[in-house]
This record gives sequence, C-alpha cells and structure tokens, in this order.
Amino acid sequence: MTTLTNILHAALTGSIGQHGEVAHAAAGAAPVQIAANGPWYAVLIPVFAIAAFLLCALCAAFKVKSKLPAWITVACLAASCGVSASVYAWVSSHGPAITYVFDWIHVVWGKDKGQSFVANFAFYLDTLTCLWMLFVTGLATLIALYASEYMSHDVGQGYNRFFAAFSLFVFSMACLVMADNFILLYLGWEGVGLCSYLLIGYFYKKPSAVAAAKKAFIVNRIGDLFLALGIMLCFVHFGTVEYKAVFAGVEEYIKHFEAGEFNKIPPVAQWIAYLLMGGAFGKSAQLPLYVWLPDAMEGPTPVSALIHAATMVTAGVFLIARTYPIFMISQYALHSVAWVGALTALLAATIGMAQFDIKRIMAYSTVSQLGYMFAGLGVMTSVGAAAHVFTHAFFKAMLFLSCGAVMHGFAGQLDLRKLSGVGSMPGWRIVGIAMLVGCLNLAGFPIITAGFWSKDAILGGAFANPHAQSIGWILLLTAGLTAYYTFRVYFRVFVGPQHFEPGDELHAHDDHGHDHAHAGHDHGHDGGHQSHSHDKAAASHDFHPHAPGWAINTVLAILAISAFVVILPLKLIPGELGWVGQMVEGSTARAVGHMEHAKFFGFDAHQAMMVVSSVVGLAGIAVAFVLHYAGRTSAATSRADALLPAFGPLANWAQHKWYVDEFYDFLIRKPLLVLAHLFHIIDQYLVDGLVDAAGYLPRAIGRLLRPSQSGELHGYALGMAGGVAALLLIVFLATTSW
Repeated sequence: MTTLTNILHAALTGSIGQHGEVAHAAAGAAPVQIAANGPWYAVLIPVFAIAAFLLCALCAAFKVKSKLPAWITVACLAASCGVSASVYAWVSSHGPAITYVFDWIHVVWGKDKGQSFVANFAFYLDTLTCLWMLFVTGLATLIALYASEYMSHDVGQGYNRFFAAFSLFVFSMACLVMADNFILLYLGWEGVGLCSYLLIGYFYKKPSAVAAAKKAFIVNRIGDLFLALGIMLCFVHFGTVEYKAVFAGVEEYIKHFEAGEFNKIPPVAQWIAYLLMGGAFGKSAQLPLYVWLPDAMEGPTPVSALIHAATMVTAGVFLIARTYPIFMISQYALHSVAWVGALTALLAATIGMAQFDIKRIMAYSTVSQLGYMFAGLGVMTSVGAAAHVFTHAFFKAMLFLSCGAVMHGFAGQLDLRKLSGVGSMPGWRIVGIAMLVGCLNLAGFPIITAGFWSKDAILGGAFANPHAQSIGWILLLTAGLTAYYTFRVYFRVFVGPQHFEPGDELHAHDDHGHDHAHAGHDHGHDGGHQSHSHDKAAASHDFHPHAPGWAINTVLAILAISAFVVILPLKLIPGELGWVGQMVEGSTARAVGHMEHAKFFGFDAHQAMMVVSSVVGLAGIAVAFVLHYAGRTSAATSRADALLPAFGPLANWAQHKWYVDEFYDFLIRKPLLVLAHLFHIIDQYLVDGLVDAAGYLPRAIGRLLRPSQSGELHGYALGMAGGVAALLLIVFLATTSW
C-alpha cells in the first residue's frame, strides 16, 4: 500500500497542504533542466496499445468469434500500465526527460531562428505525463475487462471492431499526452477524435447513434481548427513547436507576468493562449462547444466511461496544464478559462437536475465537473485542477459503469421513473455499493471521499484569489446542485420500493437501442409519466433482469476501493509540487506570493471552504432525500412533483436543455443548410450550365454537319457544286469594283 500511495502521490504532481494550499517551490527557482536521455522503455506504452489494435484487426480479418480480442486488449493495456508505473519511478529518480524514438519531421531552410521545422517522434516525460498515463492506462485496462462481458452479446466482427478502436484510442491518447512537441500532440488529438467518432457510432445501423457520432466529430473539428491555428502562431512567434524550446522562449516574458506588465509582452504571444483555449474547449466540452458530449451517450457504456468521462475529455485540461507558461503570459487568458469553466459547470448542473435518463444525467455531470477543472486552472489552483482530474476519472468511470450495468441488465432501461430499489435486488448489491461510493465522491461528501478534497481545493483556491470571488460563489452553488441531482438518481433508482420496467430492448441484445427521442425525457415531469399500456405491464411481469457477471462486478469493486485509496496522496502524504517545470512552478509561486490572499467572511478561504462546502453538499443530499426518497411509494412519483409548478416554465426549459441545441439549429445549422442548397442550385445551374454549354456547342455544330457526311455520292456532288458556287460568288464580290 505504501508503494501504491507513493506512486499516486508523485504522479499527482503535487499535494494539498494542511489548509489546501499548494506546496510551491522556492521563489526564484531556476528553469528545470530537461535531460534528453529518458528511459527507452517509455516507447512500450504506445507500442503495447498499437499492438493490441493490430492483433484485434487480425482477429477481424480471420473472423474470430470468441472473446480473444478482449483478452488481448486487457493484457496489452495492463502491460502499458505497468510500463507507465516504471516510467514514473524513473522520472521520480532522475527528473524530467525526453525519450527520442525516431526522426519524424525535420525540415531546414536556413540557419536563423524560425528557419527550421523539427518535430521528432519523441516523448516528454515529467510528472504531468505520469499523472495522465497512469490513470489512462489503468482505467483503460479495467474498462476493457468490463467491456469483455458488457459487449459479449456482439461477439464476432462487431466485438473485434470495438476492441480494435478501443486500443487505437489508447495509442492516440498516449501520443497526445507523451508528445514532446505540438505536432505529435496534434496527431494524438486527431486520433482520439477519430476513435471517438468510431466508438460513438458503433451501432451504425441506429440513426441516433450515427447522428451523435457526426455531431461529435463536427463540433470537435471547430476546436481542432483553433488548436491548429494556435500551433501555427506558436511556430511563427517562437520559431519552434518543441515544448522545451517554446518554454525557454516563454521564460523571457515571465518576469513581465510577475510584475503585471503585460503591455511589454507582444500581443502575438498572448494570442497563442486564446487559440489553444479554443481547442481545449472543443475537446473538453465547454461553452459554447459542449453540446456534443451528452449526445455521445449513444455509444456503448464502456466508451462513455473511458473516453467521455475519464480520458479524452480531459485532453483539453491537459493541453492548458501542459502549456501553462503560455497562458500565464496572456493577460486575460486564465480569467477567460476560469469564467467559461464556472459558467459551464453551472449550466450543465441545471440541465442535469431536470433530466430523467440516468446516463444522460451523468453526461451533464461530466460537463459540469470539467468546468470545475477549467475553473481551477483559471484561478491558478493548478494542483486542485490536477487532483480533480485524477479523482474524477475514478469515480465518474464507476458511475457510468454502474449505470451501464443497470442498462445491461434491464434491457436498456435508463428512465429513473421506471426503476427503484435496484441496489437491494439479488445480484445487484455490488452495483448498488459502487453507485453509492461514486455518488458520495461526486457530491463531495466530507472527509471520507477523494472527490471532497479535490473539489475543496478548487473552491478554496477560488475564494483565496481576490479576483475570483464571483467564480467561487458560482462553483459553490454548483456543488450544491451537483449533490442534489447525484443523489436524486441514487434515491430514485437504487433504494426505495423495488420496481422495474424493461427498456425498449426487451427482445434485443443491443446495448443502446434506447432511443432518447421517444423515451419521454423531455415531456412533463416526474409525475407526468403515469400511463402505461397493459401490454407493456404484462411484458414487465414476464421480464427478469439479469445481474452482472464476475467481470463487471470485479471492475466496479476495484474502482470503489480505488475511490478511497486515492485520498491518501491527496491529503495524508506530504510532498513538493512537480508541475510542468520549476520555471512555471517558481513563477506561479512568486505571482501568488505577491498577491494578497482573500478572506471568506474573515476566515482563511481554504479552511472555511472545508466547512462551507461540506454544509452545501450535505444540504443538497438532504434535499434529494426529502424530495425523492422519504415517503416515496412508487418509482414514477415523488414529492418533487408538487414543487414543479412553483418554478413555472423554468423546469420545462431545463428539461429541454435550455433549448441550446434548438438555438444552434436555428442560428447555425438551418442557415448553413439554406446556404448549402443555394450553392447547390448555383453549382447545378450556373457552374454546371456553363460547363454543359461549352460541351453542347461542339455537339450542336457536329449535329449540323453530320448530314454532309452521309456517304451518298449525289449528296457529296451537290455539296461540291454548292461549294464551288459559293467560292465563285466570294471571288466575284471581292474583285468587283462598286
């Protein structure tokens, strides 16, 4: 346990002090020296993942109809996780390093700065890399084991295709996280986007899944454009795309950042952060590009747990953390990150409160918690943000997998008005316990949960920053709403009177045949789902849910234990911060040190938040208990129904997700569709018309001349006579003097 604790602590890149304060390096710390001789075996992390992809592709080629692809994936990803731990051990002993693999892009057209473009296939290894790769590979291994059972209904070509895309995703994520330059990061960035598209649209015969996959792909392309522009501008200004050289170039601006002299930092250098920010908002589903992630729940639940809860959606957080020096030298970049994160957290929480699909509620919760992470980075609580990434990965994966187990066993049922008392049913106790542990962490239950400590670090940092008081209040309100909607799910589905109705897949094996558009999620309220057909009721009596097997239960048990183990590196083990480098670390320390820490009603902000956030979280749980558990006698109704009229149209608007999708449809999609039809008409009748006219003219001339080549001698004679007569006429006219 001690070894595991030390690994988790150092990988977390820092620790929360007694009052939640960041343990910074001494002011004036020299820039960190990056060795260029990192461990060679770091390359095995992506190699094992790509090997799993290739072997699964071979299984597809040979039409394997067993669980072999799952066991290949589990074994290879477990090996990657083991290598990640070994790399951490090396980095903790030797410090940050770069592991060179091979020359990739190397173009030189001069000897001056900016006259070469170098992007090698090499890995930048530091504690930030170790943090991400430990939970990416670790959770990928567990979720692959879960998926071996969850996807067993599709053994065959679909099974092979799923695990091939799953493994390719881990390879892409490794390239993104471990890259030592922006180009390799961009390769991984696009790779995870592609794999996300493939996995969201796994059920390609289902229209809603195809639409969700396309929506995710298109919205992410918007963010990717900003990231590409940011990389280009970075090269234009710094003359390089390698992290080491870029951070060395940023160092000269750090003194201006510490002194608040942003007017001395070139605007082009400050604009890089805004472009990178756009890419981060797209990948991590922040305002205004968050709309793709809730629809991504159309993919299989293991996909939701891995890609859309624990790993891919944190890529935006990683991007800002990795390029934190660039954000610090931009005057308003971190303020923008903080405000967008806080507003996203609040908006998503209000939508999550009004949904009835338990998996979609968890999706909006993910958007909200990602907002928390961005807010933490924005208010310069970088360790709090990193800690919340780490803890959230475990408990949110557990929540998704618990919901997936329910969906798997109850024929795709996800409506919380049709399920009750699931946790006390035979065979479902492990799922119920895992769900409870996940809900406690997400709600920030005091002291005993890792989610409490990581969320408290962000809240304390926000209130300790005199420029982020408003953001702190928004995040505190969001914490209360989160506790409420989280336990709304738990009290409605997992405790209370036992009741269940099968989902729309009663006679199907498909995981997500569930069609949200017809599930009644956006109609009425908790009490508005009273009528059920007699046929449906009869089918419900004949239906017997199947409890999860050993693979699902094992993974949920491990995650439930892990959710408590990760408390140790957060709170109990002292240590020093190891962020993107001592240069950033020391500069942040000096900037924060020169800033007077704000008080929360006269108390230390971090100490006060431990109490205040506890009260707010417990209040949210208590409200959920009263409205959705106490006195409830059926699954379909609760005391909350009587309160809905008091909110007027707000409840209905929240159920319809504040009509953001409809607004985008009206403002963007429909005008683009009209414009597309207009251009289609122009292309069809003007462009094609001109081309067709150019082709028609020779054809028309040929058609006129065709009779003259009929092959009849008298016709040729007549033509010759006519030609001679015409020539004589022309000669006569030309020689006659008028």
